Amino acid sequence: MTEDQRQHEPRCHCTIDEDGNITWSLELPEAREPRLLLRRRTKPAGTAAEEQPFHVLALEKSSEGRWTAVQSDLPSLAEGRWDVCVVDQGQDERRARPGLRDLRLLLDGSRREWTSPVAVRIPYATKDGYLAVRTWLRTAHAETQSLRVDSEGMTVSARLHGRRLGPRATVALRHRQERTLHPLPLRQADEHEFSFRVDYAKLLRPEPVGPYAWDVFVQPEKDADKVRIGKLFDDIPDRKEIFDYPATRLGKYGEYEVRPYYTVNNDLAVEVNTRSM
Repeated sequence: MTEDQRQHEPRCHCTIDEDGNITWSLELPEAREPRLLLRRRTKPAGTAAEEQPFHVLALEKSSEGRWTAVQSDLPSLAEGRWDVCVVDQGQDERRARPGLRDLRLLLDGSRREWTSPVAVRIPYATKDGYLAVRTWLRTAHAETQSLRVDSEGMTVSARLHGRRLGPRATVALRHRQERTLHPLPLRQADEHEFSFRVDYAKLLRPEPVGPYAWDVFVQPEKDADKVRIGKLFDDIPDRKEIFDYPATRLGKYGEYEVRPYYTVNNDLAVEVNTRSM
């Protein structure tokens, strides 16, 4: 792509208010009837075939050459990644470049009481320099509030949104490859707040077969669906490459390394690696 082509690509600014509404703003001096199009880039496994692969917003002229649209929290966008594009009369669809992104109010997301469904949206700049939106849409979600690592394991506190904790609530670690469960007791502060302790030694296999991972869930009731524990309520769309927790060495000869991490979906997991001796 030439420099001249880049200069003619639309640049889109966005601001999020305290209710989660997004105001999109573009400078399109030559536009006639522009529309903002959010096109779903990825379709997670298990997605219903009839789900809409795009979402269109009408743009209104706010001043000379400037167009805006306000996207409310309804309808909720399906979970995934959405490219921000501009469509105008007689022109091809064009992806938008990121402008100013005012996401300060996302930092207060953990203080908000989210109801079901939990719908989260974070505008961000892609690696190739375009504007996109990372979305999550879940019946319930448990937000990590603190995570402390020590020489034997980790201690986590979290808050459940979209559900309430019952008297028999537990935490469950599920082996990603074997699908086996490792249940853990939790300490319940109220109907939403809880904490738990993970002893890394209990996650090891008798013979080194790593690497393998344990995904972390909370089960609000004995027979209820499990709810992922993770970190969604801020302005970070991809935590995996940013948050690097220290590894703990275990085993008779220190042959295991165990560390918590956030997955590509910002969900909490524990990884077990075997070290070559």
